[in-house]
Amino acid sequence: MDWTARIDGYCERLGPGYWAEPVNALTNIAFIVAGLLMWHRSAGRPAGQALSGVLIVIGIGSWLFHTHATAWAAAADSLPILAFALAYIYLANRDFWGWPAWAAALGAAGFIPFAAGLIPLVSQVPFLAISAAYWPLPLLIAIYAVLLRHRHPATARGLAIGAAILCLSLTFRSLDMVVCEALPLGTHFLWHLLNAIMLGWMIEVWLRHPVASAPRQR
Repeated sequence: MDWTARIDGYCERLGPGYWAEPVNALTNIAFIVAGLLMWHRSAGRPAGQALSGVLIVIGIGSWLFHTHATAWAAAADSLPILAFALAYIYLANRDFWGWPAWAAALGAAGFIPFAAGLIPLVSQVPFLAISAAYWPLPLLIAIYAVLLRHRHPATARGLAIGAAILCLSLTFRSLDMVVCEALPLGTHFLWHLLNAIMLGWMIEVWLRHPVASAPRQR
């Protein structure tokens, strides 16, 4: 694989320059701001601060991708998102469901085949195909929300809100090239802003959960 290969997949990018996507690049500051805010909110809770740290790295990785626009920068963009998802699923399994650490980790690892099985199906849907790799996430969050609605209704509502924000965010991500002719700026920057809000909110949902608020294992 050529890690220096150029990638041009966004409406705003009109050339190979570092600042060819200024809005897409600068809106990644939202991830860093959200991460710093949640870092302070998570004081005394290492798992929450770990998620907040990954949120900051997501912003840095996405910045690199929308400035360098290369294969290696695409990896720097996508891998922290996967890390956040797996870490959050682990914490959800452990704290929302009360699973032991080994089962929570095994359940988090199960997201990989879950997503791998869904992505080819989502890829068959024209509008959803461009963001096929991401759609398993709101689906899984929604499943957790439904299953937790009686056991932990407040947490379930928080998860449902997170899933809804992510669906809206993915809609704007998918619209980027569709509206490009009418809106040269595109809509990818809204994916960044909404995602920063959504990921920060997901950390907040974990912090508010009764088990997460307890001092043990933090």
